[in-house]
Amino acid sequence: MKTIKTKNTTKLALFASAAALAAFTSQTHAQSSDALIDKLVDKGVLTVDEAKDLRTEADKDFKTAFAAKTGMPDWVSSYKISGDVRGRFEQFGANNAAYIDRARLRYRIRAGLTVNMLDNLEAGFRLTSADPTSIKGSTVPNGNVVSGNTTMQDNFTKKMVYFDAAYGKWTMINSDGKLLALTVGKMDNPFQFTPMVFDPDITPEGLALTGGYTINDKHNIAFASGFFVMDEESSSTQDPYMYGAQIQWNAKWNDKWSSSVGVGALAIMTPNQLGTNNVPYVNQGNTRVNSTVNGSSDILKYNYTPIIADASVTYTFDNGPFLYTGAFPVKLAAEAINNPGAPNNNNAYWVGLTFGKSGAKKTWDLTYRYEYLEADAWYDQMVDDDFGAYYSSPNTPNNPGLGLKGYVGGTNVRGHLIKGVYSFTDSLSFTASAFLDDLINQTGESKTGSVHFMADLMWKF
Repeated sequence: MKTIKTKNTTKLALFASAAALAAFTSQTHAQSSDALIDKLVDKGVLTVDEAKDLRTEADKDFKTAFAAKTGMPDWVSSYKISGDVRGRFEQFGANNAAYIDRARLRYRIRAGLTVNMLDNLEAGFRLTSADPTSIKGSTVPNGNVVSGNTTMQDNFTKKMVYFDAAYGKWTMINSDGKLLALTVGKMDNPFQFTPMVFDPDITPEGLALTGGYTINDKHNIAFASGFFVMDEESSSTQDPYMYGAQIQWNAKWNDKWSSSVGVGALAIMTPNQLGTNNVPYVNQGNTRVNSTVNGSSDILKYNYTPIIADASVTYTFDNGPFLYTGAFPVKLAAEAINNPGAPNNNNAYWVGLTFGKSGAKKTWDLTYRYEYLEADAWYDQMVDDDFGAYYSSPNTPNNPGLGLKGYVGGTNVRGHLIKGVYSFTDSLSFTASAFLDDLINQTGESKTGSVHFMADLMWKF
């Protein structure tokens, strides 16, 4: 009787410990209580069956404690707070006497909450810093669609914060190698296209259907499709939308070799509604014409319905050089665009090589990429704003008198990217990037090579 009482007391103590862990955090509960129970099994305090029963009891108590301590309903199973803080030094230069070399200091902070619920449901939001942009004729400050950076300036003024994401997600199928999920709202980009197509900071608004199928342990198929709102026109029934789809085949041939091949297509409906009076004009490069649609506005001349293909092959070495920790991948990749909606200047491509993979402690990567992005290959407001060139006047090659002056990101740009990343820890990394670019179509412009350098220190949580 004494042995049974002692064993029950031990179980109650463990049960109380598991409940206490659950009260503090939903994310560490399972790992902490399981580790404690496993330790007691190893020392012979508990049998395997007793450990199994205790885990079941702890799980039940966790749900009760989680609901009581957080005040959330019982259908909420867990939540996660995450984000990052980044400091940046940025410098611009060009081999043109008219260009004023400049430097600036910037920061970005992002913080968000993800809530997981029963029945494979998820909801979340994320806030981000950003410098405000504006639309011609509008006094409302809009966040920059292609940047979350805030510039240090204006006598320490308080800075703006915007919604970077706000979404609901329902994973309808997740079994037997099949995955299908619906996301609605403002979300992380569901497509896997590179920054030549979408700037990494873009979070589209609308709905997306994503999924995949695992064929076997070496091959899987992933797909994404979406329908996104570009703008809402109060004076017209023809609102601009973007829709598209992408499919990728990923293969792991053996422990050394892996590959990926993908194809996709995008389309913008009613592009003539995306004038500079309607939406922020941050990048440039597309061919535009002046129009009286929605007032005096510089609207897109052509349609944007690009077909996009990408491919990569990776070889993984057992070890890496220069104190690299773990297996060392070397990746050769390329991507190409053709836009049949424009009669010319409608192609783009990039090709690059990456050594290593950063992210874990004491890992790094080094990338070289050459990119050639013609003026009307894709909508200029979507592409990477860090990949730009110098315009000496508003008389851009395709838009006499309609463009922006200075260093501007967008299309009609070609050049090189050299980028290195080192992860000091799992959460702290340093990145140095150099863009060496110039304009493709130089009409009305003197040939000017430009340099865009960035040094980033980022903490993630």
